[in-house]
Amino acid sequence: MDIRRTIILMIFAFSLLLLWNNWQLHQGGTSLFGPSVTTPAGDRSQPLNGSREPSGPSAVPAAVSAPSSDGAMPIAPPAIAPASQTVEITTDVYRLVFDLNGAQLIRAELLKFPSKNDPSQPAVLLQQDAEGTYVVQTGIVGAPEGKNYPTHLTPFKLVSSETTMTGETLPIQFIGESDGVRVTKTFNFRRDSYAIEVIHNVQNMTDQMISPSLYLQMTRDSEDPKDTSSFYHTFTGPAIYSEEGKFQKVSFSDIGDRKGEYVKSADNGWFAMIQHYFVSAWVPPQGAVRTYDMAAVGVELFAVRSIEAVGQLMPQASVEIKSTLWVGPQDQNALEAIAPGLDLVVDYGWLTIIAKPLFGLMTWLHTYIGNWGWTIVVLTIIIKLVFYPLSAASYRSMAKMKQVAPRLKALKEKFGDDRQKMNTAMMEMYRTEKINPLGGCLPVVVQIPVFISLYWVLLASVEMRGAPWVLWVDDLSARDPLFLLPAIMMATMFLQIKLNPTPPDPMQAKVMMLMPLVFGGMMFFFPAGLVLYWCVNNIISIAQQWYITKKMAKVAAEPHR
Repeated sequence: MDIRRTIILMIFAFSLLLLWNNWQLHQGGTSLFGPSVTTPAGDRSQPLNGSREPSGPSAVPAAVSAPSSDGAMPIAPPAIAPASQTVEITTDVYRLVFDLNGAQLIRAELLKFPSKNDPSQPAVLLQQDAEGTYVVQTGIVGAPEGKNYPTHLTPFKLVSSETTMTGETLPIQFIGESDGVRVTKTFNFRRDSYAIEVIHNVQNMTDQMISPSLYLQMTRDSEDPKDTSSFYHTFTGPAIYSEEGKFQKVSFSDIGDRKGEYVKSADNGWFAMIQHYFVSAWVPPQGAVRTYDMAAVGVELFAVRSIEAVGQLMPQASVEIKSTLWVGPQDQNALEAIAPGLDLVVDYGWLTIIAKPLFGLMTWLHTYIGNWGWTIVVLTIIIKLVFYPLSAASYRSMAKMKQVAPRLKALKEKFGDDRQKMNTAMMEMYRTEKINPLGGCLPVVVQIPVFISLYWVLLASVEMRGAPWVLWVDDLSARDPLFLLPAIMMATMFLQIKLNPTPPDPMQAKVMMLMPLVFGGMMFFFPAGLVLYWCVNNIISIAQQWYITKKMAKVAAEPHR
C-alpha cells in the first residue's frame, strides 16, 4: 500500500499539471508540453512606417467611424512616413528613445534592472530593431475623407530643452500638426517612478468644427523575451481589465485568428502588454467611454489599443486628455495604486486567493529581514509550522506503515500471486493496527494548493530578479551557478525516501530511488529562489518526519519494557 499511496500522489500531481496546462491554454498561454511558434527577427522587426503591407487592421488609424459588428474599428491604410529622427531621454530609472515620427516611444532601458544576458547593461523592455519590435504609440483619428490628423507617423518636433532629469520631475513635450489639427504630447516623468503622466492637447486650427478621437496603442511582436525558460512558461501578450469583463488575457494566436474574447467598450479600466517580470500599460481617463481593439498589424506583429472620442471642437478650441503610461517592472503595490486591478498583471489565476496573501506576507517579512533569500527561508518555515498538524498526521501514518512493512512482506510471501487474499489480509491488518492507508496522502493533498501558490509567487515576483542571497547565489531568479542548491535538494529527497516505508516490489523501490534524480535534475535549470524554497521545505519535512517517527517508535517500545 506504500507504493499505492505514492502512485496516487503522482497521479494527483500529474492531474494538477494537466489542469494547469489547460488553464494556461485557456488564458492565452502556450502548452507546457510543446514549444511556441517563433518567427525570425527579420520578419517582424521592420519599421512601423508604412513600408510594408499590414495584415488585418492597420497600426495607423487614419479614419474612424462606428465600430463594426466584431468591435474592431474601421481603419484606413497608412501613408509613408518620412525618415526617422530620434531623441534620447534619460531619467533616474529610464534611458528612453522617442521617434519624432509620431513621437513614438521606441526604446526603453530600465536602468535599475540589469540585463540577464549582459549584467553590465540595463534590461531592455521596449525596442524597435533587428531583435524585435515593442513600441508605444498614440495619435488622433477622425479626420474627414482625404485628410489625416496627427498619428504616430506624423512628423513631430521636440519642444523641451532639457532631456536629462536633474530635479524631481522632467517634462518632455512634442508638437505635431496635420490638416489643421495641432497635437501637443507631454510626457511627465517623476523621480523613482515608472508611472508616466501623458497629456494630449488637441487644438482645432481650422475654421470648421471637428470631432476627433484619441488612440493609445502598444505594438509588439509575438516572440517571448529572450531570457524565457524552456522549463516553465509565463504569459506573454496583451490583457484588458474592466469592471464588466475583469482581467482578460488574449493570446497572439487568438488575435491573429480574430477569436480573442474581451470587452470591446468600457468607460473604465486599462490595457497592457505583459511578459515575465515586466509590463507596459495604458490607463485612459476613467469615466470616458473608449473602444478597445486588438489586431494583427504585420507578420507576427500585433497591436492593442483604445480609441476615445474627445468631443466636438469648435474652431480655435482645444481639449486636454490626461492618461497614465506604465513601462517597467510588475511592482504590485505601485501598480495597484495607479488603477484598480492593475496589479493583476502578476497573474496567479485561480490560486490568487491564496497567492496574494502569501505575497503580502513575504513582502512584510522582507521589510524586517532585508534579504529576499532569507525571506524565502523564513516564509517556508512559517508555512511548515502552520501545516505541522497535517504533516504530523501524514508522518504518523507513514511511520505506522513502516512498522508493519515486515508483516506486509510476510503476507506477500504467504499468498504469492493471489491478489484477492493478499488484499483481504492487508485490510484486516490495517483494521487491527488502526492504520488508514490514505492517512499519509490526504494531509498532503490539502497542502498542495498552498505550496503551488508559493511556487508561483516566487516564480512571478520581480522582487526576485537580481536579488542576492548569500555567497554564490547573486540572483534568486537565475539558476544556481554552482548547482549546489539542486544537489542539496536531490540529497534531501533521497533522505526523505529512506525515511519512508520501502516498497515491497524491488522494481518499485528502484523507481522511487530514481525520482530524486529526475526532479532534482529539473531543478538544475530552475531559478535559485524556487530551489531554495524546495530545499528548506525538504529539510524541515525531514526534521518533522524524523521527530514523529522517533516519538512513535518510543511509544511502541514502552509496553515491552
